[in-house]
Amino acid sequence: MWHFRLWDVQAVFLSITLYMCHIAKAISINSPQRSLTRSVQEDVFFSVEVTCNEIPTIQWTFMSAAVSRTIGTWQPGVYTNITVDYSSRVQPYENGSMGLSDLRLQDAGFYVVTVTEVAGNSKDAGFVLKVNEVLYEDLQYLSVTALLLACLAGLLMLAMWLLDKAYRKIVAWRHRKQMPENDATELQPL
Repeated sequence: MWHFRLWDVQAVFLSITLYMCHIAKAISINSPQRSLTRSVQEDVFFSVEVTCNEIPTIQWTFMSAAVSRTIGTWQPGVYTNITVDYSSRVQPYENGSMGLSDLRLQDAGFYVVTVTEVAGNSKDAGFVLKVNEVLYEDLQYLSVTALLLACLAGLLMLAMWLLDKAYRKIVAWRHRKQMPENDATELQPL
């Protein structure tokens, strides 16, 4: 019997906590992954799930050691305002997520999503994006090309050697063919 009373107390406490969060109009930003690594020219998806009681205003900001700039601001279903620098590469989503396409090395840095309610309550969440330059493809292409050229050079040298051998045999055969043949051998007395 005591076990059920303890469970009832926990359930009441949980209900009161949820109700307090509802009254406080708490904003929640959930994200499965906050540190992302992509290569140049790939796409990245900053996945978030924003929950709040009102229609939020979502703002994404980019920060690095050299610069800090706003990417865009939108209210789901109301308006979308993406800056000119990102207008062709950013895809905003209703749940607060953002897609960024055709990554560049300059896109590496810290991304902050700020969710603000009409009442003025706000909450931030940060993401770290690392952008790798793809150098190994260039080296791989160069090494494969060099290997193919070396094989081609080897085949050409083998063909030249075989043709030289064939040429020498044909010349020797023609030379032998042009020599007069003496079928009759005369023996002279001694």
